[in-house]
Amino acid sequence: MSRRVLIVDDEPGIRAALAQLLEFEGYDVKAVASGHEGLATYEAWRPQLTFLDVKMEGIDGLETLKRLRSLDPAAVVVMISGHATVKDAVAATQLGAYDILEKPLDTDRILVTLRNAIGHLDLREENARLRQRVERHGEIVGASAGIRALVEQIARVAPTPARVLITGENGTGKELVARALHRQSPRAKQPFVEVNCAAIPSELIESELFGHMKGSFTGAVQDRAGKFEQADGGTLFLDEIGDMSPSAQAKVLRVLQEGEVTRIGGNKVRKVDVRVLAATNKRLEGEIAAGRFREDLYYRLNVVPMVVPPLRERREDIPMLVEHFLQRLAQESGLPPRQVDDAAMDRLSALDWPGNVRELRNTVERLLILAAGPRIQRSDVDRLVGARAGDASSETGLGTFEHFATYEEFKLAAERAFLEAKLKAHDWNVAETARAIDMPRSNLYKKLERHGLAREQG
Repeated sequence: MSRRVLIVDDEPGIRAALAQLLEFEGYDVKAVASGHEGLATYEAWRPQLTFLDVKMEGIDGLETLKRLRSLDPAAVVVMISGHATVKDAVAATQLGAYDILEKPLDTDRILVTLRNAIGHLDLREENARLRQRVERHGEIVGASAGIRALVEQIARVAPTPARVLITGENGTGKELVARALHRQSPRAKQPFVEVNCAAIPSELIESELFGHMKGSFTGAVQDRAGKFEQADGGTLFLDEIGDMSPSAQAKVLRVLQEGEVTRIGGNKVRKVDVRVLAATNKRLEGEIAAGRFREDLYYRLNVVPMVVPPLRERREDIPMLVEHFLQRLAQESGLPPRQVDDAAMDRLSALDWPGNVRELRNTVERLLILAAGPRIQRSDVDRLVGARAGDASSETGLGTFEHFATYEEFKLAAERAFLEAKLKAHDWNVAETARAIDMPRSNLYKKLERHGLAREQG
């Protein structure tokens, strides 16, 4: 689809020549003779780019530009002037003009400006698509009572400055809750900075949070701002706060109390305005009792507690999540979309998900890639996902026997369950597992490929 370009100029010769050039380059063009016509055409047609003369009868180009930018603050406008002054150029720039061209118009200059402006538009539209994708991917999907209550709590708490402690098992979506709180807060346009306290070595966590000065320790080759400074004005998300070292806990407490940070090796105190959100999969009351977490920090962070329910407590959301992931993953990977038949969906809903939504998402991706036909069948789920101990449908981990149409189907499911259990017992070390079950390693690799067995990430 060609780009729409509007020309607003009171000289018929300029309108005709510019329109002919742009149409030859493949653009969809409309040309009008006055500012009033230009504003009316812009509102009705919504061009992506506008060429606008500075000097015109009636309202001039600068006044037209001012009104046009009020109509559409994102409008991309190139001004045209027969005798542009520095004052005109400054005024046009201040009003948001993309560029200004002088008459007589030079074809090469027009085309260069055109390419640059369209490139600017392409980049802006791509950024908008990426933002929409991030927003879409940040959705908290579900209609269960637990999820509805969580979403309502987010809506109430997000506009306030209150600190929030988000708790829940691994893979339940604690980060999504933190991002939703930030996105619905007055700080939404400011930075959202995340720190995974469990992923950073204890000796580096203080440098990561508070920054450091050059030479303050081995490897500190330059001054570096910490996450608190980076999040100034916005939100800092401390993920897995229960794994933070005691010394870092003490310094975080001080920042929360005083709103100030000092970089390691420095003596300058820096004021920071940061909303802190924290998350953990640990029971912090137990960590406090064991002396591993500061009670005073816990009460500073736990102003508003939020609990993200595990997937086993909201099984009614599983079909919605499966459809959401299928659509999203198909778009991302370019694979054709798949539908899930009822028996397969029932099986997915019956499985236990110790890795929660993260595990379900990985499983849906595996099914999307490896399922045999255009629809995901119950047999695909049994072959590629299999059963695990503790499934809601079974005490054996294989389900009841009527689920298996043939002996071969049952045998494959049993073999998969056996191999997965043995691999987990040996921490997914294939060589050790092969020795333990007395099977050549090459045979085991073939069976892993056949069953789609792979260690879950994250």
